[in-house]
Amino acid sequence: MTNSVYHPYLNAIYRNTDVQFWLLQIVGWFGLSLISFLSLTLWYDQQGSGYIGHTLLQSALGVLVSWPLRYLFRFFWNDILIFRISSAIAGIIGCSLIWTILRISTFMSMTGEQDIWSDFGGWLFGSILIFLCWVAFYHFVKYYQLLQNQHQTLLELASDTQQEQLKRLQAETIAREAQLKMLRYQLNPHFLFNTLNAISALVKVKESSKAHEMIVQLSKFLRYSLDNDPINKVSLRQEIDAVKQYLKIERTRFGNRLKLHFDVPIAHESIDVPSLILQPLVENAIKFGIAPSETGGQISIVATNEDGYLVIKVIDTGPGITSEKSPIKSAGIGLKNTDERLKQFYNEDYKLHLENTRDGGLCVTLKIPSDHITD
Repeated sequence: MTNSVYHPYLNAIYRNTDVQFWLLQIVGWFGLSLISFLSLTLWYDQQGSGYIGHTLLQSALGVLVSWPLRYLFRFFWNDILIFRISSAIAGIIGCSLIWTILRISTFMSMTGEQDIWSDFGGWLFGSILIFLCWVAFYHFVKYYQLLQNQHQTLLELASDTQQEQLKRLQAETIAREAQLKMLRYQLNPHFLFNTLNAISALVKVKESSKAHEMIVQLSKFLRYSLDNDPINKVSLRQEIDAVKQYLKIERTRFGNRLKLHFDVPIAHESIDVPSLILQPLVENAIKFGIAPSETGGQISIVATNEDGYLVIKVIDTGPGITSEKSPIKSAGIGLKNTDERLKQFYNEDYKLHLENTRDGGLCVTLKIPSDHITD
């Protein structure tokens, strides 16, 4: 009940400057009545109804006399400082004179005391001090309200900016995820086309048992591919298992012509990598390093630690590269796809490099950041 009724009422007062002004006027001036009663009326033992009534009346007159000052200061608020100071001095003197005259007149009328005008200077001095305090407090409240409004405006701007940034980040995330999915799913028809061609070739030469085994291995590999979300990462151990699953398919084609070597430390197996990031590298090694050779060759996968980065090398014993162009740019869809996927995951904080080995084969080096490599 308190939260639903009382708080909205306070918020309305807080936001309405007119309500604030009159509330402070009444509290301030009648607070002055209380001070006058305790410090003057009781002190001089003037506890008659006329004296007490005058104490209240002078506060009511103060409310009315000070009221025009608000509009005076509003009128000169945006002027230069000298005009504002002059208007404040004129307002203080003018209101003090009016209030002093009204106070003395009503005091004489209500209490029956005479010859009060001879003490006009003392009454005027007190009035000037009171109106000086009124003007100072008015400006304090006004500047505080301006500060609060500016603070509120800054908070709203910051909130709007934050909302815009959040919307932009969400849009970028959605676009990035869509790009990653497109790149990953692009691999499936590319790989599937090559594998189905191999199966077709086995069927033509009546190698039905090998073709059947290849189809079984293909179904297992495709199931793994579809079960893993393209925008997520998997452990290096899972990725190596997927590569081995793919190589079982190729071994059905090449038999003993395809030799394999893995050197992946156990300490590195828990590192996260993009799913199926090695498959196109191994596929290229098969296509360009192993298939053209009658004697086949070897594919090696080696993982090492280099200054907090995981370095994976896919090495084949094929003829290497002879193009003088950028190896990545001149490569087929597999390498280009891998480079784009790495860029989506790591921005520029990765390395994909191709170079010939001293023995004539090709080494594809993949270097990606890792926060938890242990030797």
